[in-house]
Amino acid sequence: MNNNIMRDKKAFCSEVPRALFVILFFLLLPSFLFSGVLNSPSWGFSLDLPEGYEYIEGDAKDRFSFGHPNGAKFDLIVYYAPQGRQAPYSSVEEMAKDIHTRLNNKGEWDAFEYRQKKAILMEMLFTISGSGLMSGWALCMELGEKTQSTAKPLLMAIAYGPRDRDGLQQFHLSALDSLAPEDSDRRAPGPITEFGYPRVSRVLQTVFGLDMYAWIYEEDAEGAQYLIDREFQILRNYQDAPDWKEAWERFYRAIYRDSYERLTDIAFRVERKMNVPSKADRDFAEDVLNWVQTFTYERELMGSDFINLISAATMGKGDCDNRSMLWAIVLIQANIPAAMMVSRNYGHAMGLADLPGYGARFELGGQRLLVAETVAKVSLGLIGETVSEREHWLGIQFE
Repeated sequence: MNNNIMRDKKAFCSEVPRALFVILFFLLLPSFLFSGVLNSPSWGFSLDLPEGYEYIEGDAKDRFSFGHPNGAKFDLIVYYAPQGRQAPYSSVEEMAKDIHTRLNNKGEWDAFEYRQKKAILMEMLFTISGSGLMSGWALCMELGEKTQSTAKPLLMAIAYGPRDRDGLQQFHLSALDSLAPEDSDRRAPGPITEFGYPRVSRVLQTVFGLDMYAWIYEEDAEGAQYLIDREFQILRNYQDAPDWKEAWERFYRAIYRDSYERLTDIAFRVERKMNVPSKADRDFAEDVLNWVQTFTYERELMGSDFINLISAATMGKGDCDNRSMLWAIVLIQANIPAAMMVSRNYGHAMGLADLPGYGARFELGGQRLLVAETVAKVSLGLIGETVSEREHWLGIQFE
């Protein structure tokens, strides 16, 4: 570990160009507003940038460049060996050294492994002629897919902006953390969170109220809370923005992605406890709902007001949105389609699931999903009269 770049990894996570060679090769294309998840059919990676990033130039295959009105920039290039030719770089280390040299970068870097893929996180501090001093972070990593050669393709992503511009570091970290190099990474913590809170040692932890244990990693709760608090700081920028709904959707997508794999063993053991022998889907969903309804109502008023789902499941605490998401993830891992809905008007959240039978429903993604109230001791499909106006609810699809 390079102590200069990472004097304290958790302190880094609480903060944390126009690259000249990128400019040379990018093709100018008409700009358009970029929203939602970018999935690459060519390379298998996905990217879920904060709302407002605009696609500026590239070839929409191997090269992408985005800009945000707040001054944040994001450049991404995939390097690979074209048929019959040698790859530009033989390793992640060689690629990182070349970027460092060509930009005359003053920052340092640290190597790590992200889900069996070699990676390097590099602090960026460089100057662009006419634009001044830039700062940010770069992520160099292997992709999962191989080309016809034996070398893995390599991905380079740089999130940067004017060093003197306030509030950009969280955008840079969020943008890089939204990268999923391959399909299997899309339900796992992102590379920035994994770097700061690496999951190394597993421990058995009690699951609240169910007289059983489940395996989690020692830093799962802390890493999950870091992600939530960082993304909440991003979300606050959209409070009065026209795309606030899209920003809320991304906030919950980010939490879902980070939490899904962390909760795998908890969800498995909850299902075995409640669904062996097998029950009808609605009966199982009702049992899980009864479980989260027993949690202590608690809010994290000093930060994001969202207690991470690992602490929620093991300590039995939280409010409406973390209970609704936990309920939905347990159902999804039991192969029951589920989602959630949130309301800014009501300051409330509820679970949603594709279940048969009676009850109030909310239309989302072409389906009429059954509503689940997670903080009041009521049955599936019941919703309070004071929060029943459908136009005040926003449906959240996690994927």
